[in-house]
Amino acid sequence: MLKAIPETRDKNKSTYSQHDIVMSAFACMYFQDPSFLAFQQRLENKLKSSNLKTLFEVKDIPKDTQLRDVLDKIPTENFSDVFSHMFEQLRRHHHLKEFEVIPGIYLCSVDGSQYHSSKKVSCEHCLTKQHQNGVTSYSHSVLQGAIMHPSQRQVIPMMPEIIRNEDGTKKQDCELNATKRFLSQLRERHPKLGLMICGDGLFSHQPMIEETLKQAMHYLYVAKPDDHTYMMEWISAYKEIPSYQYKDDKERTHNYRWQNKIPLNGKENTVEVNWLEYQLTNSQGKITFQNSWVTDVNVTRDNIKTLVNAGRCRWKIENECFNTLKNQGYHLTHNYGHGKDYLSDNMYILTLLAFYFHQIFELTDKKYQACRVTYGSKRQL
Repeated sequence: MLKAIPETRDKNKSTYSQHDIVMSAFACMYFQDPSFLAFQQRLENKLKSSNLKTLFEVKDIPKDTQLRDVLDKIPTENFSDVFSHMFEQLRRHHHLKEFEVIPGIYLCSVDGSQYHSSKKVSCEHCLTKQHQNGVTSYSHSVLQGAIMHPSQRQVIPMMPEIIRNEDGTKKQDCELNATKRFLSQLRERHPKLGLMICGDGLFSHQPMIEETLKQAMHYLYVAKPDDHTYMMEWISAYKEIPSYQYKDDKERTHNYRWQNKIPLNGKENTVEVNWLEYQLTNSQGKITFQNSWVTDVNVTRDNIKTLVNAGRCRWKIENECFNTLKNQGYHLTHNYGHGKDYLSDNMYILTLLAFYFHQIFELTDKKYQACRVTYGSKRQL
């Protein structure tokens, strides 16, 4: 798959092939080496060097300088087909059937995260922030989407949208603009896929809801009462709204409320939404969790538990994806090199791809699962 990435150089004038460079960088992320130096030291072992050539079809192992220089020139969007191909392979072989949150619909949670921050290292594509002490900080961020399900441990990352400043633009890029691009690209890559987009309160406003519906996607967005005073006043005006309550075996009380077809705001062209609320109370009567959402799906007693569980599942994008990449061996925030064009972004993509492959193995490969039990860390595999 990575062989299909278009070559950006004259092959006759190149010491190392682009394939060898990309696959070597991917192998470094796959084996979770903390730096290119550690990766090079790994390859001093003849057996491990042989494994690199066998597993990743690398003929000539590049030096770290050449590796960084070439990766800096490959447009990040060139990696998108890899994500699409892997997802379709999983779907066609029925590995994703259990990820359908409702029949025929996959839940895709979206969130933004930062993977580079520095007061010294920067490029012209960095996002900038001026601090009160006069210091400028530089960062790279991403809008990431991932397919997930409340009962599934694995998450399936989709091709992200990089949040970056482009040449000739005066206004900085932002998470909302990146989300619009992400949704458009996601639909283009998967034109017939049933999707429900799940996001935080940043997205539960009319422009983003309309953008989601424009892409023929369902939505399930957090709707905090303080952010939607008009809608909450409308709900409060009802003498009675549908509700459902039950107590579990731990003596906790689960309270559900919902109301369909209510205005999101007081504008003349307001979009109608369906509102749902969930509250969890422990055996002592203390509220331990409470949240509310808006969706385009008609809410009923039959599906409200499913929708609430889907909404609560959103934390997986942070815990199972970003937290894993940052704190569980993938060294996401390590500076493997910044570059001038695409290096920093491509290192994020290659790290994400390594995580993606590990998720696939955990989902589909019993031998890999057994090896994880035996050896623990992926670095020992």
